[in-house]
Amino acid sequence: MSSYAFHPGALSDLDEIWDHIAKDNIDAADQLLADINSTLITLAASPRIGHPRPDLTKRPLRFHVARDQYMIAYAPDERPLWIVAVIHGHRDRASWLRFFGNI
Repeated sequence: MSSYAFHPGALSDLDEIWDHIAKDNIDAADQLLADINSTLITLAASPRIGHPRPDLTKRPLRFHVARDQYMIAYAPDERPLWIVAVIHGHRDRASWLRFFGNI
């Protein structure tokens, strides 16, 4: 079975996402994290399904969307698959550039 591991910042991302959603609905927050986990399992099994984003980073990362809203950044060549970030996809481009400049 394929596996994945988290950059500490990615774990913080998931905590922040859960906290934000749970303020209104704990069940929805739990379901969102379950959906993201399902996407991570798929990525670990098929890490090339994501796409590169040279407009955001020169690093050899790939990106894949979970739940039509959350962008997962990961290192496809690492074993276990290295999850770098999970970020809401509606962030403006400047925020993304600042974020990926700090990883």
